[in-house]
Amino acid sequence: MHNCQGLECVCDGAGKYLGGYLIEGALNGIFMASYATFIERVKDIHKFGAIQGHLGWDQETIMPVKGSKSRSEIMSWLAKEQHTRITNSEFAEMIDTLESDNSLDDDQRANVREVRRRYDKAVKLPSEFVAEFALARSQALVAWQEARAESDFAKFKPHLAKLVAMTNEKIDYYGVKDTRYDVLLDEYEFGMKVSDYDPLFAGLKSKLVPLLHKIMAAKKVTPDPTLPSEMSFPVDAQTEFCKLVSSATGFDFEAGRMDASTHPFSAGLWPGDTRFTTRFDEKDPFSCLYAVMHETGHALYEQGLDANHSFTPRGDAVSLGVHESQSRFWENQVGRTPAFWKVVLPWFREHFPDSPDWTPEELNKIANCVEPGFIRVEADEVTYNLHIMLRYELEKKIFNDNLSVDEIPDTWNQMFAEWFGIEVTEDRLGCLQDIHWSMAAFGYFPTYTLGNLYAAQLLDAMGEELGDIDAIVESGEWQPMLDWLRANIHQQGSKFTPSELIQKATGEPPTPNPFINYVEKKYGELYNL
Repeated sequence: MHNCQGLECVCDGAGKYLGGYLIEGALNGIFMASYATFIERVKDIHKFGAIQGHLGWDQETIMPVKGSKSRSEIMSWLAKEQHTRITNSEFAEMIDTLESDNSLDDDQRANVREVRRRYDKAVKLPSEFVAEFALARSQALVAWQEARAESDFAKFKPHLAKLVAMTNEKIDYYGVKDTRYDVLLDEYEFGMKVSDYDPLFAGLKSKLVPLLHKIMAAKKVTPDPTLPSEMSFPVDAQTEFCKLVSSATGFDFEAGRMDASTHPFSAGLWPGDTRFTTRFDEKDPFSCLYAVMHETGHALYEQGLDANHSFTPRGDAVSLGVHESQSRFWENQVGRTPAFWKVVLPWFREHFPDSPDWTPEELNKIANCVEPGFIRVEADEVTYNLHIMLRYELEKKIFNDNLSVDEIPDTWNQMFAEWFGIEVTEDRLGCLQDIHWSMAAFGYFPTYTLGNLYAAQLLDAMGEELGDIDAIVESGEWQPMLDWLRANIHQQGSKFTPSELIQKATGEPPTPNPFINYVEKKYGELYNL
């Protein structure tokens, strides 16, 4: 998960979103705008988001429990101050002036375009509402952490009810064109609607469900290898092993760090300070490993953004869908391959000397085991998107069909049983497992599926330019892959829209076909289908 903080995105972590700034400068009653002045103000505004991000990271990792009340108040104040600045009328005049300035280059026009889009949304929200919403989110995060630890939805329910109510209020402020849920989807992937996602998910489901059935039948004949139930993998050893893997991908630990949290996330706080978290299970080192590879993918994107455009929209990641493509690429297309395990197996044996004498192929089979399970972040590539679809359908019910908060646990459990064939036994494994709702990040989940689709499309394009990707992974020299992503994705920031960026990087518009081909080929070979 990539976390952001600001007016459009309500995730915790490092957002670089605008909050506005009082623009001065009038001559003889005529407002004078200059791009230089504009961008300096924009940079100042972005720093509000960076501060919010830093405080959000701290809240999820090391903040003392008794600090939650004052932290919530500070986050609320920052959100209000940020909002007051972006909605200033003179700031709007400056945007108006620059939109008609034909002397701007492409990067400058991108900044003006993105500032306009964010201003137009922010100005629809009262500052007091923004402050109250930020306060509610901060309080809800603490309540969710406690509720999840105790697997008790009742402790989170009043906070979730308030966030749903305030989100509905936000939707009303923004205005509805087609469906209420569309307003939320647009916040996380600009331009995406229910009418886009519904056929996309239906098409994926029609391919993934039959594939899952074939795999489950094959498993009855040849069961998957498993981790020894009696074995323990110490947290210290997992930490060091995962740091080695993260470094090998290109993550710069002099410009970032790894910590533990309830839910793994990444936060690009500001240039030179990108952080990510993971969590540990002493019975399953893969849980930590693939969380680290996922969050490292996010973090590499943040570390690869063009420093010449720091603290501006042009220097921001373009969308959460593209962000998720980076995390899923390193987690799956690199990390869940025999080639990867040929490289890291010596490190694995060094840190876990009591483990069986596995081959790279055996470890890869364990890492790619297809099995319907409760936890989204630990799901295989075949069932993962079904987890996303469930959350998408549930959020549609909440905002388009007025599903009450009281009904969420039972509705979740019923849908999960129908879709996955297993019964949810406790809230921690069901509707309390994800952090997103505690941040009112309704509409975020579908971007994970977009990330999977984009990642497969990028993999194909990368292979056309660099050659056999498996051979590159097996070599242990992964810099060429990172360099390709740097040039085609990271350095581009928000110069283009998400779909434009994917088309420029791959030569064709976003399409689900590469992902379907990838997953059918990969798992067809793994399970001899």
